[in-house]
Amino acid sequence: MELCIVGGGLCGLTAAAALSEVAQVDLIEKQPLLGGCLSSYHFETYTIERYYHHFFSGDHHLIDLMNRLGMGHTLEWLKGTTGYYVNGTIYPLSTPLEILRYPYLSLLDKARLALLTLNARRMDTVALDGMTAEQFVVERYGRNLYRSFFEPLLASKFGELKGTVSAAWLVSRIAIRSNRGMKGERLGYLNGGFEELIQRLSKKATKSSCTITTGTAVTEVQREGDGWRVNGNHYNQVLFTIPPQEVAHLTGLDFPSIPYQGAACLTLGLDREVTKGIYWLNMKDAAPYGAVVSHTSFVPRERYGESIIYLASYFTEFPPHNLEERMIEEFCRQFDVARDEIHWHRMAIDRSAGPVYTAGYRDMMTAYYQHGLYLAGMFSEPNYPERSMEGSVRAAENVTALIRGSMGYDTN
Repeated sequence: MELCIVGGGLCGLTAAAALSEVAQVDLIEKQPLLGGCLSSYHFETYTIERYYHHFFSGDHHLIDLMNRLGMGHTLEWLKGTTGYYVNGTIYPLSTPLEILRYPYLSLLDKARLALLTLNARRMDTVALDGMTAEQFVVERYGRNLYRSFFEPLLASKFGELKGTVSAAWLVSRIAIRSNRGMKGERLGYLNGGFEELIQRLSKKATKSSCTITTGTAVTEVQREGDGWRVNGNHYNQVLFTIPPQEVAHLTGLDFPSIPYQGAACLTLGLDREVTKGIYWLNMKDAAPYGAVVSHTSFVPRERYGESIIYLASYFTEFPPHNLEERMIEEFCRQFDVARDEIHWHRMAIDRSAGPVYTAGYRDMMTAYYQHGLYLAGMFSEPNYPERSMEGSVRAAENVTALIRGSMGYDTN
């Protein structure tokens, strides 16, 4: 049995590592690096993810995968703190006391926020799928709570598409991030970074019966007898982990067009910490980025010998002109940083970084098997309504079980 996997992100690599035990697998990745949004920059003394990442205590499939790969000893739980940048001032918002002190919410708004947080885990996200997050918050909890608290969060994650996002996504995010104590949120990371996860998955795959090709785009997909021809080679089965609309373009078959957004993530190495110890700082003030993510306010700075900051911006179709320079200039101005304090900077851009869970998204979700092809990725059901590494691992495991079953193997 010969199988082609298109896409070398977390989902594709997880599937390849499992399926290479029962089939000859060719994995094709168009970028020079494996890992997709989980890929890393390599420096002399450390690696750092090109896009910020962490995971949650409830990510059982991801954690189990790490343990099976022999990485349990590198898993660690750290404190994640949050805040807002409003009118030139940083406001920490990680603890109940800090939220009570926040001057841009009334006591009534704070009570409503507490009520929403307490109720989020019990809410039916299916019923909320067709309503936008803005409509949900404004109608049930008031416009000021939306403008002062939730709108900056939505803007930091979805940019100009913030008004289209489903209430199901917002409620799910509140529920998953309510695992916090009096000092902040408990978040997971791998000591040494997620590059080791990518390396172990690729090694496991290639140790069995998998060939990995990077820096090569798939340009030809045609039905050939009972199988498929991909870039001139015949395969019995094909698994795509790229957006369904890209599969439709390659094959000419009818797959749904799922709304995707692009991500531009500028990473900076600095002499000092600039966010007052806050890990995730949402920008309420106007800026060419929606969030300032201080990696070394989450992971100990001593591991890197410098402070590391991510500036996160999202876009549709194409990033704004001269975005990198605009990000640097505004960051230096807003956080009083001199240009010579920046040791290095790198910009990562992905035009299809992830799906946008717009109102009504449930009706767009793609089945794992359609038109004789397999599809799994961030667009799959396990990633809804909150995309995550956990969702990508679960999608890979689900589609792997289907493919194994089609070969006559036990799916357990």
